[in-house]
Amino acid sequence: MRLWSLHPKYLDARGLVALWREALLAQAVLAGQTTGYRHHPQLVRFRAGRSPRGVIADYLRSVHSEATARGYTFAADKIGRLSAGETMAVTRGQIDHEWRHLMAKLAIRDPKAHARLVDVVRPQPHPLFRIVAGQIEPWEKGPQSVAWHSSDLR
Repeated sequence: MRLWSLHPKYLDARGLVALWREALLAQAVLAGQTTGYRHHPQLVRFRAGRSPRGVIADYLRSVHSEATARGYTFAADKIGRLSAGETMAVTRGQIDHEWRHLMAKLAIRDPKAHARLVDVVRPQPHPLFRIVAGQIEPWEKGPQSVAWHSSDLR
């Protein structure tokens, strides 16, 4: 499960569809509708909000908005009705880490998308998030021995 902190506009078609499905799964987990993925580290930050179900619904609304802007038909009625009405912090280190991860995926999966994004130096976060100073988030899984910095992205 990858619930990107990056703005969904950077995702290729395959990535956007995967994000929609994974965020819907996260919504089901947070609503107690499934037993799988209950302890997934990506959910830590959503659970930390005042209204975890509202936060994930807000997250999904932004993904839906991006999909609609691209002409896709994602079922809006699958999004929960709650709204948290808040933004959440994400560290610059996490954004940079995810950017490197996404760009590596796109280099292989969608070279045209990669070429369109290669000059982006300061990727924007998903609309739910606001960037704060800091390293990679503690809930992140995978290689973290290297601290990514935006200067590495040039």
